[in-house]
Amino acid sequence: MPAPLLFVLSGLTQYLGAAIAVGLFDVLPPAVVAWLRLAVAAVVLLAWRRPWRARGRWTRRAVLTTVLFGVVLGVMNVAFYVAIDHLPLGTAVALEFVGPVAVAAVTGHGWRDRVAIGIAAAGVVLLAGVTLGGGVSSSTGSGTDTGDDPVVGLVAIGVSAACWAGYIVLGRRVATAETGGVTGLSVAMTAGALVLAPFYVGGAVPVLTDAGLALLVVGVAVLSSVVPYALEQVVLRRVRPATFAILLALLPATAAVVGAVVLRQVPHPAELVGLVLVSGAIALTAKDTATDEAPPPA
Repeated sequence: MPAPLLFVLSGLTQYLGAAIAVGLFDVLPPAVVAWLRLAVAAVVLLAWRRPWRARGRWTRRAVLTTVLFGVVLGVMNVAFYVAIDHLPLGTAVALEFVGPVAVAAVTGHGWRDRVAIGIAAAGVVLLAGVTLGGGVSSSTGSGTDTGDDPVVGLVAIGVSAACWAGYIVLGRRVATAETGGVTGLSVAMTAGALVLAPFYVGGAVPVLTDAGLALLVVGVAVLSSVVPYALEQVVLRRVRPATFAILLALLPATAAVVGAVVLRQVPHPAELVGLVLVSGAIALTAKDTATDEAPPPA
């Protein structure tokens, strides 16, 4: 399956899960929902991959890289959920794309990558509703109640963007490790959940007494973590970081679609132009992507 198609599937499941999570924010703090998503996904992946069976392949360096990857992943999830409590979903995802753009700018090569970076960045600016003079546009309407402090949302999405850049760099190392990408992901998520547990486990108590709430949390974890991150591990084994970063430009588009359909956050014409620009960036890197997708030598 082509990498762009994998990303569309990944994005649709991830942001459908995020849309469900927004509905939980009236019951649980956003950061707690994010931690529960990570913890439940870790349990699912551990049961599936059983990483202890590959213990002979776990070098000290692999363990340290995987644990760091898990902490970055956990902080990214928590910061993103705090952000979407204060910003519309499509806007938050577009602003978060600053991280992948930075990775593409540093690791890319050739005119295709450089032009694609510029086009994608312009598309992200339009999608986010940010003018050259600064400030967040209020044009992205929301059908749900969001927080009333956009500054908190902007700071949180900035942290998430920085972590996303680290996720790409560290994620490729985990994906190409001898232990296997999805197996490494199971260990990473477990490490991230354990490191963050002291901060958020206390707020998760209501889930233990409400079966319906627990079921929704499991749904968020599977849709937003297990499925998309497993797909991304497949892609990370097949493409270089710059191509992966540009492919991530598909995510603002899928987030905008999910936001419009599920949360009634309808994009304005300028944001639709941004989607076209992002798609153009994907097209520019299509040739390089096809070349990079050859599986790594055994």
